[in-house]
Amino acid sequence: MIEGGWMAWTFPVALFFFVIATLLITFTLLAIRYPETPRTGILRIETTRGDRLFITLLGSAFINLAWLFFVGPTLVWALALCLVYAVAVFRWV
Repeated sequence: MIEGGWMAWTFPVALFFFVIATLLITFTLLAIRYPETPRTGILRIETTRGDRLFITLLGSAFINLAWLFFVGPTLVWALALCLVYAVAVFRWV
């Protein structure tokens, strides 16, 4: 057991938080520089880039949890599936 901290800061954990922070900053700058009007996709709700990012992150979390449950701890193919899912969300939602 690791003493002295509530979380094991490994490279993958730090990379995960770095990517999420970078996405949030990038999408904030995009919203400031290129404002958009909401669009209606296949879900029949109005979404913006930020909404689609949230849907993508939430869906990716569920994809990874299901992958861990049904397949095991090798998440390389789950990441590929998440990228395909992200492209689909940003294209059609």
